[in-house]
Amino acid sequence: MTQQPTAAMLAIGDELLSGRTKDKNIGYLADAMTLAAIELKEVRIVADDQEAIVEAVNALRARYTYVFTSGGIGGTHDDITADSVSAAFGLPCIYNDEAIKRLAENYARRGIEFNESRRRMARMPEGAALIDNPVSTAPGFVIGNVHVMAGVPQVFQAMLANVIPTLQGGVAIISEAIDCPFGEGDIGTELAAIQKAHPHTSIGSYPRFSDKGFNTQLVVRARERALVDAAAIDIRAMIAALQG
Repeated sequence: MTQQPTAAMLAIGDELLSGRTKDKNIGYLADAMTLAAIELKEVRIVADDQEAIVEAVNALRARYTYVFTSGGIGGTHDDITADSVSAAFGLPCIYNDEAIKRLAENYARRGIEFNESRRRMARMPEGAALIDNPVSTAPGFVIGNVHVMAGVPQVFQAMLANVIPTLQGGVAIISEAIDCPFGEGDIGTELAAIQKAHPHTSIGSYPRFSDKGFNTQLVVRARERALVDAAAIDIRAMIAALQG
């Protein structure tokens, strides 16, 4: 892989769009991708609607190195992610034998009936590989470059921990934070000029409010230390000049 790997996330569920459930997986994935030196470029949230899921999966998997989904792989009638991802790949949605085995053993140990609703959690596209679930056993799956995982944060995080070692990362991003005593309105023109002068860096501006009034934290990001250092020098010079 010669280019920097990229990623997208597709969060699935009516409950996310209604506000009933507050998503905790997007931020977690973003942190994990940064540590893995993979650029998370896009996040979408869609309802439990097969057409919407199929459209989003196909758009994202064509555009990015990796796609991660969360939600909709349970055993209830509205858990349609497995069917939708199968449709996106043009594959039949089948009961995976290994997933059935794991689930059957899990419920047998617990003395719980392995009924049809619970069996549904073993459905996935034909040819998919399993993603281990050390929390509740029911596996996620990988098909192509799409990683399909649970929406429950604890389970999502456990599945992601098993996925990360299988991914090919890129060049790690180097960052440096610089505290600026001025608000964004005071530094906008000068900061834009610095960004233009350092096109291979990304300079983020994050306003804050303290007992001393508005101030800003500036974060310089790049893939080479020398690029970060050069932009940071200009930012500190800008701050010194504004301080008089």
